[in-house]
Amino acid sequence: MKIRLLTLLILLLAYFPSKADDADSLSTNSPKVVLRFNIDENIAPAVWRKTKQAFAEADSLDASLIVIHLNTYGGTVLDADSIRTKILNSKIPVYAFVDNNAASAGALIALSCDSVYMREGANMGAATVVNQTGQAMPDKYQSYMRSIMRATAEAHGKDTIISGQDTIVKWRRDPKIAEAMVDQSLYIPGIIDTGKVLTMTPTEAIKYGFCEGMVSNIQQVIDKAHLGNYVIKEYKPTVLEEFIGFLVHPMVSGILILAILGGIYFELQTPGIGFPLGVAVFAALLYFAPLYLEGLAANWEILLFIIGLILIAVEIFIIPGFGVAGILGIIFAMGGLILSMVGNDKLNFEGVSAEALTRAVVTVLGAFIVVFFFALYATKIIFAAHGGPFRNLALNTAENRDEGFVGVDAGTGLMIGKTGVAVTVLRPAGKVQVENDIYDARAESGFIERGEKVKVIQYQAGQLHVVRKK
Repeated sequence: MKIRLLTLLILLLAYFPSKADDADSLSTNSPKVVLRFNIDENIAPAVWRKTKQAFAEADSLDASLIVIHLNTYGGTVLDADSIRTKILNSKIPVYAFVDNNAASAGALIALSCDSVYMREGANMGAATVVNQTGQAMPDKYQSYMRSIMRATAEAHGKDTIISGQDTIVKWRRDPKIAEAMVDQSLYIPGIIDTGKVLTMTPTEAIKYGFCEGMVSNIQQVIDKAHLGNYVIKEYKPTVLEEFIGFLVHPMVSGILILAILGGIYFELQTPGIGFPLGVAVFAALLYFAPLYLEGLAANWEILLFIIGLILIAVEIFIIPGFGVAGILGIIFAMGGLILSMVGNDKLNFEGVSAEALTRAVVTVLGAFIVVFFFALYATKIIFAAHGGPFRNLALNTAENRDEGFVGVDAGTGLMIGKTGVAVTVLRPAGKVQVENDIYDARAESGFIERGEKVKVIQYQAGQLHVVRKK
């Protein structure tokens, strides 16, 4: 009887697997995760931001594969290089599906992926660095791009081929061919002639080892990875992430800088605190907040901008004339705006490309120039006495002496010929003391230092005009 019970127990244990066996079975049969990420726009800071978010999501999902659905005409080298580095350092395999275009910066991104598949009729290449008008940039920019393309091709290593008694070592992706996508002076027999930049069709890319095959859709790309049972998760940025990506676009940043500067200027033209200042503050928040979240704008850079505004205000409202405080204010404000757009570490610019720094300087300086010339024209239009939309915010009437208006004590005119002392620096405006009273004054020529004796030679528009007393 005992032997029968023991035999029955052994059979039951053999028939029903343990919980550990169940877990192993579920783990083996659970589908692998494939993250799909779309790049179907010009390469810009917003795309770099989405790339970081997509790779972080792939890590959180423990994905087995990342597939980039690529269709772009290119964009900024800086952001493309950041995406390239992210792909090359990824522990998760990254495949690219070139759906029509992988031009310029897009070619660099495709080249960095572990495997590249192209749709029939697609193309990849033409990675010459150009400016916004489409003209080729100087050779120092091309040299940098050539080295990036070579290094990216080399990162995929070499294959060792044994043919009979010969051992041949061959690059999986030829760095010279990658460089030919940038340099039109290269000549590679049977591939590209001088005077042309290389752009490859799917057939050519497969032939030269830059493409693993021709496919029609993402599903076929994933099948090439032989994952077995898998599920596709598509990365979709949130509304907030899309909005932040929109704000960090260089063109939008330029518009926000225009709004900041324009709002401050027009606020100075109107009495009290009003709508222009509100526009400036709101634009400043939209400008700095996303850059701060991106890790570009540091606290000290934002503080530098605020200090610049304070110095400008001090120069305008407290210190007569325009001198050191005003100049420093402009430099600090511009410096804060520029430094917030680049990824410098305090005053260390080793990791900042010349392109990124140039773009930031041109954006900010261009905005300053536009606001300056626009202000000269717009002030007359907006605050015009007849027809201007804000004509009631500005004083457009004159209080003439022949109509009985007297702005200052009529006795001030009797000060002509008297002597006094400069109580502030006159450069040329300031204040002087004549007979124990302080008056607004203006140096007739040159600057007059504080404490120098002066002589009143004229009274006009509420000011004493003075010269240095000999």
